[in-house]
Amino acid sequence: MSVPKPPSPTGTEADDAVIAQALRRSLIALILIGGVAAAIIGWLARPAPQPASRVTALAAPTTGSSVVRPPTVRFTDVTKSAGIHFIHANGARGEKLLPETMGGGVIAFDADGDFDADLLFLNGTSWDGSAPRTNPALYRNDTSPGGTWAFTNITAGSGLDVPLYAMGAAAGDFDGDGRVDLFITCVGTNHLFQNLGNGRFTDVTAIASVGGLNQWSTAAAWFDLDHDGDLDLFVGNYVEWSPDLDRRINTTLAGGGRAYGQPWNFPGTFPYLFRNDSVPGGPPRFTDIAAQAGLHIRNAASGQPMAKTLAVAPIDLNDDGWMDLVVANDTVQNFVFTNRHDGTFTEVGAQTGIAFDAYGHPRGAMGIDAARFRDDDALGIAIGNFANEMNALYVAQPGRDHLIFADEALTEGIGPASRLLLKFGLFFFDYDLDGRLDVLTANGHIEEEIEKLQADVRYRQPAQLFWNAGGGPSFHPVTEAEAGPDLFEPRVGRGSAFADFDRDGDLDVVIAQVNGPPALLRNDQNLGHHWIRLRLVGRPGNTGAIGAWIRTRVNGRILARQVMPTRSYLSQSELPVTIGLGKAARVEGLQIRWPNGRDQVLPIPDSDREVEIREP
Repeated sequence: MSVPKPPSPTGTEADDAVIAQALRRSLIALILIGGVAAAIIGWLARPAPQPASRVTALAAPTTGSSVVRPPTVRFTDVTKSAGIHFIHANGARGEKLLPETMGGGVIAFDADGDFDADLLFLNGTSWDGSAPRTNPALYRNDTSPGGTWAFTNITAGSGLDVPLYAMGAAAGDFDGDGRVDLFITCVGTNHLFQNLGNGRFTDVTAIASVGGLNQWSTAAAWFDLDHDGDLDLFVGNYVEWSPDLDRRINTTLAGGGRAYGQPWNFPGTFPYLFRNDSVPGGPPRFTDIAAQAGLHIRNAASGQPMAKTLAVAPIDLNDDGWMDLVVANDTVQNFVFTNRHDGTFTEVGAQTGIAFDAYGHPRGAMGIDAARFRDDDALGIAIGNFANEMNALYVAQPGRDHLIFADEALTEGIGPASRLLLKFGLFFFDYDLDGRLDVLTANGHIEEEIEKLQADVRYRQPAQLFWNAGGGPSFHPVTEAEAGPDLFEPRVGRGSAFADFDRDGDLDVVIAQVNGPPALLRNDQNLGHHWIRLRLVGRPGNTGAIGAWIRTRVNGRILARQVMPTRSYLSQSELPVTIGLGKAARVEGLQIRWPNGRDQVLPIPDSDREVEIREP
């Protein structure tokens, strides 16, 4: 059926029609313009994208037009040639139980009293007791100064040749006899080994009452919490875990198949804080005071234990002479325990700004270290975080008690390049001896099949080295052209440590892997920089002077270094402190604040040598 056309408008009606048509066109144009403007505004104000398999690259701010490049300092892998043939065993048989992927640490310490750094590699073992049973591995350093690198496996007969599902360790002379003892954290019962001398140890766990309550212990640190002159012990626990609980949770990959579980699927825990109640010459005695000391933090909503600890940094945050604790937790807020000088602590993580990221969210914190890395004496606390999360660099801000921190990882250059990687071991050290502390991270994913979910993410990942240029921003990523390929060989990195293994003045590196060999990396810097190396000997009870501060004046700058082996992830570095002087021929001043708070000004030592300094 046809529809008749309406009659054509004439006269006034025609004028009204023209005006109406013009108005309609104007309105349509305004709507289109408004829509485009709204779209532009909406695009500019869009929320940040959620982490996905492809992450937008970030870059640190730059200042000026000149390009600052790190010096050429090569690291050479000498693991096999030095005689180290250790292979980490995680006991995995396809069930993907969470401890298997968390790896183990490495300890650089003087096991036999000959003043060089030996190595202890922590190891897992089989879950059901079937063969082969594996144990930690102790390697004696037989390298002569400036000579051929040589390490000898002395585990057999050392007392450490016992099967443990070990995670990390803390080395410290808890009984004050001048020999360095070992506390090993485990899935299950922890162990304390007293050093008998000549690389031999005896298990005193039961006598000392430090075995724990069948928890999954991770980070540990020796420090003097109460100023009584002996070493007490902090032990962090990860999550409440058992093989049966892990199997019941049954985490799976998106495409099918079992995956390693996420920590938020497991309840939190409380740490241990063992006060040293030993009497000189008597048996070891410790008392767990964590609850009365204020270290049992509960979830405000559920009342359940909150901590999921993987690392700890003992540090005097507010410069009051008493040791505080910064605790890195995985997927829950970090803790900051300030010492109240009466055997108790106050948790102030949220107030200090260290508990969360800049948006108030917790991150997957793994390794941690604390140091004064700038000339302004501001304390920095660096934390290696999970994949798609940048490294954190919390820097103390000027003000009362130095207890307000801001995350300056982006502006200081340590954050952007780290975002895609999963960071575990992390520490400050001066690898080029220019007097500024650099940063190294050991990296590796937890899921072997991560490439099925994220095509541009790898299970084995290269380490990252950040050179400290001294400002604007401080840190610059080091490339393979500047440090050689061995350092950046993709690994499933976990624990890491540093020491001057060959006693040539520069700092070498060791990186532990999951279910694979470690990497012992010799520092081959040849920049003509000077250095001094200070080995502090404290009083009985703390013969390693753990917690002491060294301040040297070099070219008008004050370089502050703490004697603290606990750093990184499940690991410890050597106790002697190496201070790079750059082109300066000698230091201009040297002062030590011993753990008891006493200051000592010392004569100027010669450069390019190791000096022993005894507490008066």
